[in-house]
Amino acid sequence: MLVRTLDEVTDTDADIKTPNWRSKRIVLAKEGVGFSVHETTLYAGTVNDFWYANHIEAVFITSGEGELENTATGEVFQLKPGTLYLLNDHDKHQVRPRTEIKCVCVFNPPVTGREVHDENGVYPLVTEP
Repeated sequence: MLVRTLDEVTDTDADIKTPNWRSKRIVLAKEGVGFSVHETTLYAGTVNDFWYANHIEAVFITSGEGELENTATGEVFQLKPGTLYLLNDHDKHQVRPRTEIKCVCVFNPPVTGREVHDENGVYPLVTEP
């Protein structure tokens, strides 16, 4: 059994900070459970282009409001607490928070914590040894 708090992750190598967002990786590939879990904060007024070409991601909004755009179709969805979106087709998307958004993200395959978004917003597929 694994029990871990956000306080245990904060300001460690599993706490990734960028100008637009912060991701606290709570469960990573090294746990060997087939998925990873993160608490991500997206900062108000930012524009975030993502494309998880190698991962499926589910995102559950716990606080804040904004918009999600499927950049392939132009379809726009409103984000608010209680909303879940699933990027089940490796969807290119843009997230535009009106207020600070906090969300819980689940990735499959799991991230290792060493991934960095490339110029297309893609995480490379990195595996644990």
